[in-house]
Amino acid sequence: MEKLILKLAVPTIISMLVTAFYNLADTFFIRQLNSDSMVAAIGVVMPLMNIIQAVGFYHGHGSGNFISRAYGRQDLKNAEKMAATGFFCAVSCGILLAVLGLCFQTPFAGVLGAKTEETMQNSIRYMRYILLAAPLMMGSIVMNNQLRFQGNAFFSMVGLTSGAVLNLFLDPLLIFQAGDPVGIGSLKASFGAGMGVAGAALATAISQCVSFIVLAVGLRRSDNVKIRLKNFCPNGYYLRGIMQGGLPSLARQGIASVSSASLNHAIGLYLSSAFMIDAAQAAMTGVNRIMMVLASILIGFGQGFQPVCGFNYGAQKYDRVKQAFRFCVKLAAVVLVVLSVLGFVLAQPITNLVTGASPEASEIAVFAFRAQLVTLPLSAWIVLCNMMLQNIGATAKATILAVSRQGLAFIPMVLLLPLLLSSFSTASPLLGIELAQPVADLISFFIAIPIGLSELRKM
Repeated sequence: MEKLILKLAVPTIISMLVTAFYNLADTFFIRQLNSDSMVAAIGVVMPLMNIIQAVGFYHGHGSGNFISRAYGRQDLKNAEKMAATGFFCAVSCGILLAVLGLCFQTPFAGVLGAKTEETMQNSIRYMRYILLAAPLMMGSIVMNNQLRFQGNAFFSMVGLTSGAVLNLFLDPLLIFQAGDPVGIGSLKASFGAGMGVAGAALATAISQCVSFIVLAVGLRRSDNVKIRLKNFCPNGYYLRGIMQGGLPSLARQGIASVSSASLNHAIGLYLSSAFMIDAAQAAMTGVNRIMMVLASILIGFGQGFQPVCGFNYGAQKYDRVKQAFRFCVKLAAVVLVVLSVLGFVLAQPITNLVTGASPEASEIAVFAFRAQLVTLPLSAWIVLCNMMLQNIGATAKATILAVSRQGLAFIPMVLLLPLLLSSFSTASPLLGIELAQPVADLISFFIAIPIGLSELRKM
């Protein structure tokens, strides 16, 4: 069974890593323009990306979990109806988000956390193209997860990878103009559209459209459940099925959106100068993008565990579920410890690649990155426990755990810890912002221990 998990996990780890790296590529190339406000704009739009992912994963994980269990029962008819229902509901939500976002761009950017005039304008330029691509981005997430939950991780990997590779080529072409440094040695762009931060967003939008097409073709040619409009059946039975399997994902990604916006607002609340606000937002944007790369390894590994967990739980083979879970937690913890040590030693050169251009942004990024690495290994239990609970239908517990790291813990910490530190010590409020995430990780770990152990005992 361990070999099966690794076989399923390798393509999903590659998919997640490629996705994380091409998200990182936007920040890397924008960093070369030496503008903290442009890098900060990517961080401001991050809550919007989280919203798109939240809706996509809600329908993708919800329908995928249902399909996985239906396969275990040999119930093909309901699996086909769920595939169509999950997909078309997600695309409809994407269209609604795009229309509302494009109609109210300036207030939307303010809600997401744009604090200075320059960052506001750059955020709107970046956000516009992301909103236009939102329906296809949500549809891609659903197809990707439906393929993965049916054990076809290869097509899922190909779909995501194709768009990611394209994005890496499009970024410099659309961001830079002739003569701009591209961040690779002394190489300078010989031509380009010179769109700046808007070019990064357009590159992402085009790449997501390509991923959508590749995934659709792959799904059609595979032997998995097909998505057909005639099977679209948004009644209570299928919507409840999506909610049961997808609510933890919606809560996790949705609360990540709120937490990202809370970070932006906390920076604006506790820092006074526009220069330091842009520097802090640029620094935390870069650090969060790097942490997403590290987290993607764990999430990809956990996605290899999920089909095994769902199928064996549906077949009532509970010992195999527990065996698979223990194996995954142990291996993930070891890998994360190694990555944390390497990241701690190389923090300066790593963060300088993607954080803001100013010395202040660099200093903030190095400290915040090292602080988050200290608690990173705890994520092995937190994330895999959440995935197990989600797969076995323990929706309430999975949802509580899903919102604990970024919601129950992080949001109060990022808003209150700067105030507490400045009130009871001589520390700057900035220190509280930098320490908010590792403190939240520690709190979330202690929440996850009893929740996970209680379900393992039941099995």
